[in-house]
Parts: sequence; structure tokens; C-alpha cells
Amino acid sequence: MKNLSRACLGMLIAVSALPATAHAQEEESGDGITITGSATVVSDYRFRGFSQSNEEAAIQGGFTIGHDSGLYVGTWGSSIGFNNGTEIDVFAGFAKEVSSGLTADVGATLYLYPGSSNTSVIEPYASLTGAIGPAAVKGGIAWAPGGQDSLGDASAVYLYSDVGVQIPDTPVKLKAHLGYAKSDSFLGGLDGEVVDYSVGVDFTWKVLTLGVAYVNTDAPKFGGYKESVGADGAVVFSLGAAF
Repeated sequence: MKNLSRACLGMLIAVSALPATAHAQEEESGDGITITGSATVVSDYRFRGFSQSNEEAAIQGGFTIGHDSGLYVGTWGSSIGFNNGTEIDVFAGFAKEVSSGLTADVGATLYLYPGSSNTSVIEPYASLTGAIGPAAVKGGIAWAPGGQDSLGDASAVYLYSDVGVQIPDTPVKLKAHLGYAKSDSFLGGLDGEVVDYSVGVDFTWKVLTLGVAYVNTDAPKFGGYKESVGADGAVVFSLGAAF
């Protein structure tokens, strides 16, 4: 039962809540195309507050190809503790500045678990990113429609907000995240609603970023459920390299 719960909750999905990685470097090709990428090791792959790696270390990496028009496509992967041990995400979208300092982003992500049947999930998303004083603020929504084999007839929605503050003249960035998931499927947890949150700090040096964050959820503790699915509070460390 413990492993089954992890397998289900492990499919909680979203690009925006992926673990901290080094700020990806950009390589211009001369024709308006930019390639960015990163590789990261984390002490625990926490996604929307739930451990995807049985609260053990995970290796992650990905890259994105973007165009000056705002179109982009990319992929990201991680080792996980269920579904044959691998998650691969493929995403595409369009991001554009809609007013001074405000950027809109719309797209979709396909979550794949190679070697496992009826586990893939597709999730459209939309977000707005801007600045409030010294803080970079992002708010978004991700929606997984019903009718998918992995979800049955139930749909799932995830609302979130991310805040980051770069301390001037230092390599230090403070960050915070708040998310809310609602679904009649396993994505909503035991009672159909889950709140997750985290606070942390990143230290960047050249292409490397060291991150530390406290992650937790309001998942119920009944019968040891919260601990059994890796939704209890934990400090997560990450070390990423941009390329």
C-alpha cells in the first residue's frame, strides 16, 4: 500500500514546481534560437510537496530550445522511486512580454514514465510573471483534463505562486512557493485538496547553484499517510550546473 500510494502521488505534475536548478546559460545560434540547459542532483525529488524518489537522492537534467518569437520546446527528466525509476517530461509553449515587466506563458506538458502503461499525463498550463518591488513574482494554473487513462473521468487543477528576491551585490536569492491542488483523482490526495509550500535560498557561483529549502504540505497525518507518501516536512538540498 505504501508503494502504491507513492506511485499514484508521484504523478503530481507541473513544470513550475520542479526542484531548484542552476540558472541555465543561453547559447545564441544567430538565427533567433536560444538553447538552455541544466543538470542537478537533489537530496529528495519533491514535487508539489510529495517525494517522488522515496525520500532519497535523485539525478535530474533537461534542456529548452527557444525562439525570439516566444515559442519554445524542451524536455526534462529525473530518476524516481516508482514506475521503473524514470520520469521524462516533454513540454512546449509560447512566452511573451505582454506589458512592461509582465510576461505571459501558455503551453502544455506531457509527463511520461517509460516502461509503465496507462501512466502518462498531459497538462496545459498558463502563468504570469512580473516584479513587485525587488521581488520577482509568478502566478499560474495547471489543468489536467479528465478522460486520461491515468486519471479516469476526474480532472485536476493546480494553482501556485512563486516569489524570488535576489539580494543585491550577492550570489544569494531568497525564494518561496505556495501551491494548491484540487481533484477527485489521486492528485487531490485523501480529501481532494492539498496545499504545499516551501521556503529556501539559492547560492550561485558561475555556472553552479547550491540550494536549500524546507518543503511541506497540509496532507493529513491519519494512519501515517503523510509520512508514507513523503508529504511530511523536510529540508531538501540541491546542486545544479547550467550549460
